[in-house]
Amino acid sequence: MGTVLASEKSQSERVDTSVPVEVSVVIPCLNEANSLGSCIDKVVIAFRAAGLAGEVIVADNGSTDGSMQIAEERGARVVRVEERGYGSALRAGIAAARGPFIVMGDADDSYDFGEVPKFAEMLRQGYDVVMGNRFRGEIKPKAMPWHHKYIGNPGLTALLNLFFRTGIGDSHCGMRGFTRAVYERMDLRSTGMEFASEFVIKAAQLKARITEIPITLWRDKRGRPPHLRSFRDGWRHLRFMLLYAPNWLFLLPGGALLAAGLFLVFWLLPGPRQISPRVILDIHTMIFGVMFTLLGVQILSIGSFAKVFSYAERFDRNPVSLKRLLKRVKLETGLLVGGSLFLAGFAGCAWVAWKWAASGFGPLHEVRKVLFWSMWLFIGVQVTFASFFLSMLGISRGTYIGDYDLH
Repeated sequence: MGTVLASEKSQSERVDTSVPVEVSVVIPCLNEANSLGSCIDKVVIAFRAAGLAGEVIVADNGSTDGSMQIAEERGARVVRVEERGYGSALRAGIAAARGPFIVMGDADDSYDFGEVPKFAEMLRQGYDVVMGNRFRGEIKPKAMPWHHKYIGNPGLTALLNLFFRTGIGDSHCGMRGFTRAVYERMDLRSTGMEFASEFVIKAAQLKARITEIPITLWRDKRGRPPHLRSFRDGWRHLRFMLLYAPNWLFLLPGGALLAAGLFLVFWLLPGPRQISPRVILDIHTMIFGVMFTLLGVQILSIGSFAKVFSYAERFDRNPVSLKRLLKRVKLETGLLVGGSLFLAGFAGCAWVAWKWAASGFGPLHEVRKVLFWSMWLFIGVQVTFASFFLSMLGISRGTYIGDYDLH
């Protein structure tokens, strides 16, 4: 098959949609005049050498240095994207692509677009996503800052694998290929650099067939400071991953605080504990135990809200465990548990208050019991209102059918 390239000038008129396209190469661009032409030329040469029917799409994000003219002169199709952001440019470029296979790469000439046929071949073999791996390939001298190479990329990749079990060695490589079918199922929404993380997270959640191929990272030829800001964009990736992982952000910390708090409360309820000749843990430590317990319950409540919201908004595509849980645990269950804890706590506090009144309101020697029963009273209130809010959240997000049932 031959090479198909088209320019956007009167795009609907210039593009011959009758000519089949197998591979669409999408290049996001913002003032890349120094390197964009070389990228497009490499794609064209690769298409011709491999006999691929393909197109080059430059998703321009507001260039003012002549990048669009360079792209058009070389036969690429330019898609003008008004909404700023790396993710916005890619989403617009991918939406305009006509091929069933899509390969994306940066416009700074740091990736070798001559490797596009390798991505196409793996997609032909049935893989849904083909990630480039710079660490399994080669990173040329000065192509990647040391803190990206040894801290940023490995650290973020490790967290991504821990949170989402992606099994990928270079999760933030900017050169990757994928099928249009799997991309449409991802429902990507990021407009900034987080696009790279969201792409991998949702591919893993969809259980897409993912593989990696070694590629070479070259020193960029942009001739200006990079758009990437190490700490700002690194934090954005980390923040995004945490927001997509409510188990790690809420449930594990909340559960740990709850367990630690309950341990301290029950351990110190009978009386002081001597750790060493000089260290005695008493009621003040028990107060911290109560605080840890209440804080843990609060964080777990927020985590449950986040879980329902994430499933309702399709952040997580595998809600099997939540479906099973919510079929068993309904609003009435939460109200029953919350009400029982509240009544038990109230009864315990009332009993202590009655004994205190019977003693003529003298010195209160039952402070431990007051803390203990008050804790359960407060937890009962939290559980009750959290159950109502969880039910309301299910209704408002369109996931409520009778009880908490998700569809």
